[in-house]
Amino acid sequence: MFKKILIANRGEIALRVIRTCREMGIKTVAVYSTADKDSLHVKFADEAVCIGKPQSSDSYLNIPHIMAAAEITNADAIHPGYGFLAENAKFSQICADHGIKFIGPTASMINSMGDKITAKETMIKAGVPVVPGGEGLLGSIEEAITLAKEVGYPVILKATAGGGGKGMRVVWNDTEMEKAYTTAKTEAAASFKNDGIYMEKFVEEPRHIEIQVAGDQYGNICHLSERDCSIQRRHQKLVEESPSPFMTPELRERMGEAAIKAASAINYESVGTIEFLVDKHRNFYFMEMNTRIQVEHCVTEEVINFDLIKEQIKIAMGEKISGINYLPQMHAIECRINAEDPYNDFRPSPGKITVLNTPGGHGVRVDSHVYAGYVIPPYYDSMIAKLIAVARTREEAIDTMYRALSEYIIEGVKTTIPFHLQLMKNEDFRKGNFTTKFLETFTMV
Repeated sequence: MFKKILIANRGEIALRVIRTCREMGIKTVAVYSTADKDSLHVKFADEAVCIGKPQSSDSYLNIPHIMAAAEITNADAIHPGYGFLAENAKFSQICADHGIKFIGPTASMINSMGDKITAKETMIKAGVPVVPGGEGLLGSIEEAITLAKEVGYPVILKATAGGGGKGMRVVWNDTEMEKAYTTAKTEAAASFKNDGIYMEKFVEEPRHIEIQVAGDQYGNICHLSERDCSIQRRHQKLVEESPSPFMTPELRERMGEAAIKAASAINYESVGTIEFLVDKHRNFYFMEMNTRIQVEHCVTEEVINFDLIKEQIKIAMGEKISGINYLPQMHAIECRINAEDPYNDFRPSPGKITVLNTPGGHGVRVDSHVYAGYVIPPYYDSMIAKLIAVARTREEAIDTMYRALSEYIIEGVKTTIPFHLQLMKNEDFRKGNFTTKFLETFTMV
């Protein structure tokens, strides 16, 4: 058993980890920037250490400051949450070198999935379906045009070190290639300090469906069913749910088996997620692996009644997993409540929350770190809360979500609540008739 865990993160995920640690009898250490001194994760942890100025590079990405905080508080483990250093192989290795357990995979596991070209090669060897495309990085515009003709338009250019839609361009013909190629490389270099890009066939009418997996130190790996994350804007998820309305028992079995193959290929240890694109014919293709806890892990927790953070900590302590593949018993939907204005292209809206009423009642869960009077800083992700509704059927879950959204009052900043309210009443969404392109034609009224 760990005696004390430092949480190298902020906001709702830091508070989420603190809650599970308290239930397990483990002391916690919060780290925070000067901008987060009034955050709830700082108030609820057993100890708190300021690690720098508001900018992430000076605080939540500052490995020396975080390691110093761990040493002065005698923490014997570090939980990275998601984002920031959660998938940083160097950080995982530094923790190991200093005798502090990184609650997540080893550096080699992170490296094997962190670069998308390497990950794709690993998946091909493991027999996991991948999107057709090139076998390596593109070296020139001419090479890109030649390969595009072999693969067949449309194609998509992707940054090998990328994420969040950065360094990504869809190309429909030869004449568009030069501009797309140059722009993708420039954006990749600016975002990731790595301008490497590769090409894949562009999957039309895709669903974004991911499989939650867990693996222990003894080679046991299981999956915990799927989440549908297709409601996105600019490749950023806004709504997640489980089970997917597009799923069939046969497809779930095949995707679950593929996810286990993917995790087994790197002897994965910890909880993680295998992300797939699924076309309209229910063909699925490996997209990437997230070697960390996901923002939307709450959806899976609700449909199988399972604490994924607790499982992650127990795996890090050397305990065996059950090895059982879990199937959803309920239906859960998560709406990300962000400080953004949905009437103005989701423009960020930091500021002070003047009035707050949080919804409750049967089937409602809220994971949040804010309160009335809290100031949302402009330096980080704009998420205020995750609102989760759970019920026996998808229709009931949508109705519960609409009711909960109607009760959610946040004043002082713009939020995505109006968007979610309209989405829950949208006929196509209610029928499960949507893809990752859904919001391109969705209009706020």
